[in-house]
Amino acid sequence: MASILRVNTLTDASSNNSVPMATVASGSAKCWMDLNGTGTIALRDSFNITSVADNGTGLYTASLTNDFESTNYLYAGSAETGTDGQNGRGVTGVSTQILTGSSKLRACTLSSNTAEDLPHIRVGWWGDLA
Repeated sequence: MASILRVNTLTDASSNNSVPMATVASGSAKCWMDLNGTGTIALRDSFNITSVADNGTGLYTASLTNDFESTNYLYAGSAETGTDGQNGRGVTGVSTQILTGSSKLRACTLSSNTAEDLPHIRVGWWGDLA
């Protein structure tokens, strides 16, 4: 039997550090992943990600467990080589077609916009789930 807990604000046991439920519902990442994008790709850790497909050098499709309500969501990510903490890598979208149940991603060197397979790709998504 399912239960529903209805509250307006969450707070800690000392009644400090309160946060409105609207902030929790709207401001929390709805999914995220930490992906090893080299060789046979593998999720190190994730939330609300069903799978990730390897679509070629630096190209991936992340499929979500629970879809977004609409295509009006945001994602942000970072990528790195992992060898010496090099900066200058990023994650960008690769498609003008935004879907509610998946995201196409591209890991690349920011200075040259060259797609590359990277061992550390981390992405988070924010928006309303369906």
